Amino acid sequence: MGYFHFLWTDDILAHLGEHGVSRDEFESVVTRPERRGESRTSGRPCCWGRTADGRYLICVYEYIDVLTIVPVTAYEVSRHGNQPVSEE
Repeated sequence: MGYFHFLWTDDILAHLGEHGVSRDEFESVVTRPERRGESRTSGRPCCWGRTADGRYLICVYEYIDVLTIVPVTAYEVSRHGNQPVSEE
């Protein structure tokens, strides 16, 4: 498990809320990821993991330094295809 300081703004929290992701869910996935990588669209670091209720998220962020993260976005994806889960 990693430890990070997260720099939260009202805009970032609102953006995550539009995707149904809470601050706690984002932090939980980033500190306990199942997988790490790089966003195909932005090239930023990202990770994948499960929330407490079982949803599989991708979390995209930027590093300020080795311990400080600025969240960018997060949303639910399918486990195998990394495709966004439709919001029907």
